[in-house]
Amino acid sequence: MSAAGPLLLAGGGHSHALILKRWAMDPTRRPARPVVLINRGSTALYSGMVPALIAGIDPSEAAAIDLRSLCDRAGVAFVKAEITGVDPIQRCLALAERPPLRFGVLSLNVGAISRPTAEGMAIKPLEPALALIASEDPHSTIPFTVVGSGAAALEVVLALRRRWPQRPLRLETRPKGPGSLERRILWEASIALVTTPETAVGPRLLCTGSRAPHWLAASGLPVDDDGRLRTDAQLRVEGCEHVFASGDCAVIAAAARPASGVWAVRAAIPLARNLEASCNGLPLRPWQPQRVALQLIGDQQGRAWARRGTWQLGPSQWLWHWKRRIDKRFMAGFRSSEPMSQDKPMACRGCAAKLPAQPLEAALDQAGLRGAPEDAARIEADPPLLQSVDGFPALVSDPWLNGRLTTLHACSDLWACGAKVESAQAIVTLPVLETAEQQELLVQTLCGLRSVLEEQQAQLIGGHTLESRGDPPHCPSLGVQLSLCVNGRSPSPWGKGGISAGDVLLLSRPLGTGVLFAAAMADACPPEALDTVLQQMASSQHPLLDQLEPHRQAIHACTDVTGFGLLGHLGEMLASSAPLRITLRTHSIPAYPEALERLAQGHASSLAPANRRSWRWLDGPIQLDQPPSQALLELLVDPQTCGPLLLACPETTGQALTAEGPWIQIGSAAAERD
Repeated sequence: MSAAGPLLLAGGGHSHALILKRWAMDPTRRPARPVVLINRGSTALYSGMVPALIAGIDPSEAAAIDLRSLCDRAGVAFVKAEITGVDPIQRCLALAERPPLRFGVLSLNVGAISRPTAEGMAIKPLEPALALIASEDPHSTIPFTVVGSGAAALEVVLALRRRWPQRPLRLETRPKGPGSLERRILWEASIALVTTPETAVGPRLLCTGSRAPHWLAASGLPVDDDGRLRTDAQLRVEGCEHVFASGDCAVIAAAARPASGVWAVRAAIPLARNLEASCNGLPLRPWQPQRVALQLIGDQQGRAWARRGTWQLGPSQWLWHWKRRIDKRFMAGFRSSEPMSQDKPMACRGCAAKLPAQPLEAALDQAGLRGAPEDAARIEADPPLLQSVDGFPALVSDPWLNGRLTTLHACSDLWACGAKVESAQAIVTLPVLETAEQQELLVQTLCGLRSVLEEQQAQLIGGHTLESRGDPPHCPSLGVQLSLCVNGRSPSPWGKGGISAGDVLLLSRPLGTGVLFAAAMADACPPEALDTVLQQMASSQHPLLDQLEPHRQAIHACTDVTGFGLLGHLGEMLASSAPLRITLRTHSIPAYPEALERLAQGHASSLAPANRRSWRWLDGPIQLDQPPSQALLELLVDPQTCGPLLLACPETTGQALTAEGPWIQIGSAAAERD
């Protein structure tokens, strides 16, 4: 059996995406060790549909494989990070702005970058090139030039003709580049063919061949002249029995083939079998790729032609329809790979995993612990010491990010008191795994935790570890539970109570984390919406304390909006304040993109039904200035993880804070009516 440690899938290329699909459809094939996919984005574009995307025929979501969702269904952890290097000796993968990941087995499917041969924007990586195309004026009279002699350049320039019917287009290529058929198609599309390099005029897009990312060659692994990893017939990198590679970043040394999505797709099953065999200590099987592949090239105007070596057929409409059918069927496979449906909604994670308010209050009453709720305990000192404890089951499968999110959430209790965090202690519960795998989970969790504390010049001063006695989940990193005790000081802490008549209510960030994660668990959340909310959640709110410091005495009350939702936590503030009437601005309450849409579709956190108890406040001291939609009512009780701060202050202070941002006024307080 291969060395202990996780199986890392580096890169979300076609080979790895198809392997994830295989394991989602048949979980018994997945190796019995932690598996992690690392990719710089949460989606990967299917190369076969990129020309139709450029042409404007398909929207971006039609060509995008949702890697995070695919990982969830396959029982694989997902890490969104930029890969910067690999150390095959120490067996670790270097990542930008976070600690390296250690591995027992590594598979590299990281794609390629364009080979810079001229001035202009490279087509790979695709995201900057697509952004350039989107920014261009379709009615400009300045020519747009595509540089390249292969099928990619031809498809791209024809796609641009569909996108820009009138704009001057040029294809700059070698004198013997396009054949007679291609020249005729270019002429029919009014695309100028340039075979002699000219002085650059206007934007240029380079489709001039590709090479592997430079960090692969810098790793010391064997590469060819284009930086592609040399592998044997088992797709194992030469001289490295624990490192595999496929797709555009690799080449079988004894059966070299040109870089193409066709080979990456064909390599998926042989690679999957050998990764599974390597992890299970079984013999590997060689793979001999076919020498020549069939290419279907579309003109994006309803025709396509087939090419295999020197043989060609078309162009014709039926070949176009065949190509479109193949592409759509390929993408549909990623949206229908769940092994089974859930009989009932899965319990939500993060702060949505907390006990509902009603049984919590009842238990505290019975235990003789009922009192006014506060975000932190005050220990008398000079200045007063504030202490709070928080934690929850892993929200995401990336242990570093989960450590960061849990720590940010815990620190928020002190920020809501106006206190800066000085120190923390942690309890980490790990699933039952091999020692090396537990160690890696602990390292990543602690590094994520410390990334938050170090931003605040705070320290981790102690902690404790536990091993779970339950069976680990299919994705072991979701079995991590982190709890923290955070400590800080404030000369004059804010409390939850103290809202005064005439105050305005300010919120520091949008709502909707609960429903978006619930929708994601149902595979109903757009990946870009989850990216947006995770980016915001992972951003620390501690700089707000410096912004609020000049207004400290004017802040009458503050809390953080977490598991009980906006209404629940606002109700706690009201219960500790003098009798008041609160008016909320219905159209000012901010929501994350897609949150209201998912609520309108019926998605909700598993804690939301219990939180609806807080709607009773709307029959009393809390009023809405406009009739609410059902989605907005649900947003008011949506449980938040790494949620916003909610504060009450005089109107003049509120105006100053909203002018600076990020604060949004969502309501106001007035004296209770007789």
